Amino acid sequence: MSPSIHEPLARASVVADPGGTLLALDFDGTLSHIVDDPTRAFAHPGSVEALGRLGTVLGQVAIITGRPVRQALELSGFEGRPGLERLVIYGQYGAERWDAADGVVSEPPRPAAIARLAEVLPGWLDERGAHGVRIEDKGLAIALHTRGVDPGLFDSLRAPVAALAAELGLVVEPGRQVVELRAPGHDKGAALLALAEAVGARQVVFGGDDLGDLPAFAAVEQLRAQGVGGLLLCSASAEQDALVARADVVLEGPDAVAAWLTALADEIVPA
Repeated sequence: MSPSIHEPLARASVVADPGGTLLALDFDGTLSHIVDDPTRAFAHPGSVEALGRLGTVLGQVAIITGRPVRQALELSGFEGRPGLERLVIYGQYGAERWDAADGVVSEPPRPAAIARLAEVLPGWLDERGAHGVRIEDKGLAIALHTRGVDPGLFDSLRAPVAALAAELGLVVEPGRQVVELRAPGHDKGAALLALAEAVGARQVVFGGDDLGDLPAFAAVEQLRAQGVGGLLLCSASAEQDALVARADVVLEGPDAVAAWLTALADEIVPA
C-alpha cells in the first residue's frame, strides 16, 4: 500500500521538530509478535533499541496497551533502559499508568463486576463446550484466548459473551483470536489525547495493529483537524485489516515496525 498524503509532511515535521513529537505505540502485534502464550510475547529487540535512541530526542515516548502495566514492563525490557527515562506506559487501555521518571504504577481497584466474572466464567465456558479457551485474568479485565482451538469457536462465542458482558455492566473488546471483558470508561484514544495535551505535542505518531487501537487512530484524526500534525502506522497482519485503510504507513508486522523505528532514529538522532 502506498503512503497516504499525510506521511511525507508528518514525517518531515517529526524530523524537523523531534522535541515537539509524541510517539505512542501499542504493544502486542506492534512491538511484539502475537504468540500462542501471551506471557512469551516479548518486545522486538530492534524496537527496544530504536525507542531508547528516539527517547533521547523526542518530546515524549509512550506505550498504550491493553496489557496490565506490570506485564508490559516484564515483557518489554523498557524499565531502566537508557534513553527511556521519561517513558510513560498506559496499561489496560489507559486505566493504569507507569512513569519511568518515578517508577510509580497507578492502578485502580479491581471492579466488583470483574471479580464476579472470574467466579462464574470457568463454569460458563464449560456449559458451552468451550473447554479449549484460555482465561487470562488481568485484574481489571479478563481475556478469553481462542488461538489454537477450533476456528469457529470464536465466532460462536460472540453473542453469548456480549450478553454476559451486558449482564455484568462490562464492555467487550475484541482482538486477534481473543475477546476481552472489561469495565467501561477507558480507551486508547482518551489516553492519547490526554497525554498529547499534557506534553503540548505539535505532532503525534501512533502505531497499532488491532480493533482496540481504533480509538487512538480517531484521536490522531481529531488532532489533525485541530492543526496538530499526525502520522498513523499500521502493523498489518492477515488476521486483522481494520486499520489498513486509515493508516498513513502500513508495515508488515513487528519486524517492519522495528525497521521503521530504526530508520527514523538513524535520521534524527545525532551520531
